[in-house]
Amino acid sequence: MLGKTYHHATKHSYQSVQIDPNYVDPSTQPSSVKVYPKFYRRWQLNRQDPIHNFIWLTSAITLEKTYKDVTYQLRVNPSAGALYPTEIYVQMRGIKGIIDGIYHLEIENNCLTLIYELIDDGLENYVTPGKCINGFIFLVSCVYYRSSWKYKNRSLRYCLLDSGHHLGAIAASAYLHDRNTQLIFDFDKLTLNQDLGFENKEFVTGCVISGEAEEKQVRRLRLPIPFVNGTDYFQANSFIEEAYQATSGQISRQQKLADPQFNWQQTQFFESVWYRRSQRRLYKQPISQETYWRIFEDVKQPIPSEHFEEIEIFSVVHRVEGMLPGIYQGRNLIQAGEFSNQTGYLCINQSIAKDCAVTLFFVSDYLSYQTAMQIAGLMGHRVYLVSNYWGIDCSGIGAFYDDEAQAFLGTKKDVLYAMAIGK
Repeated sequence: MLGKTYHHATKHSYQSVQIDPNYVDPSTQPSSVKVYPKFYRRWQLNRQDPIHNFIWLTSAITLEKTYKDVTYQLRVNPSAGALYPTEIYVQMRGIKGIIDGIYHLEIENNCLTLIYELIDDGLENYVTPGKCINGFIFLVSCVYYRSSWKYKNRSLRYCLLDSGHHLGAIAASAYLHDRNTQLIFDFDKLTLNQDLGFENKEFVTGCVISGEAEEKQVRRLRLPIPFVNGTDYFQANSFIEEAYQATSGQISRQQKLADPQFNWQQTQFFESVWYRRSQRRLYKQPISQETYWRIFEDVKQPIPSEHFEEIEIFSVVHRVEGMLPGIYQGRNLIQAGEFSNQTGYLCINQSIAKDCAVTLFFVSDYLSYQTAMQIAGLMGHRVYLVSNYWGIDCSGIGAFYDDEAQAFLGTKKDVLYAMAIGK
């Protein structure tokens, strides 16, 4: 399968990491925000307006942090290396006081930029043919060079995982604003990229619909949208471009649409969304078994999509009160033992994977690579938010020794993502 070919081509091993430790000059980092030219029409987001607040919270900057004279703007959505390759576009139709159109969410300036005004055309033609959506269609895209600048070919994984996290951030804002969501992964991404004017420098990954659908034909965008680069300079990566093109047409497994049933207290959950951080250090402290199972059950709630890839979670329990340390597959202990040193080693000797309470590994035997990676990222986002909700911390881990992790877990499925939770 093509997806597996590209995933396997980006594997880490002890030898590969030693040969290429991947040092970069931080002064050469490309810009992490996309801004359309000044003549485009803009509307400042007003947080007192519920619609504006809903859109704002999908991508809000929550903290500015300075490290070695460089200021980083941290956001509601985590990103590998805080490089933020993802962008958000939202089509609004039938929203009172807002022009029907496609908007770019300009994160740095906290505004919506109108890039296309609708008549009888729209994004529905590409993502849900035969239907017209009165409400919102969110598109997540990746400006891949922001990530490949540092992570080279493996950034293919990080772009898709980051896209899944951003889909999770949209879903979290929808929950807080009592709005329905449906995720769409299988759609005509390549034609949409072309019509949005992305050239080879940006690509659409996922879609979220929030609104009411009516049976109505909406035609393809009638006019081209001018190209605007999402970085101040660009270096092409032929591997990533080829991998995206080759995997965009893969059809996901299908499932019956079902909504998750969360019961989070709104104020407390908002605080989890707002204060979520990737922790770089965890202490060797236990968490309660009740907290662990609450996290696990919420993460396994349904994904509201007809397109799906099964993600299986292996938990390597180190410090959970009342649970034997060892490797668990779901609720089943498959091998008892103290494995903290092994998980630390497998995750490229990162101490968080050794000192945490539980190390999680997400694995899948997928049909659609893009769908599987994004669902892994979305589930990872749930881990972040639910962990914080229940008073513990979390960090995503995208770097691990692939083949050794598979052998350690005793699975032939691809390892897509790892996470550490603890205090």
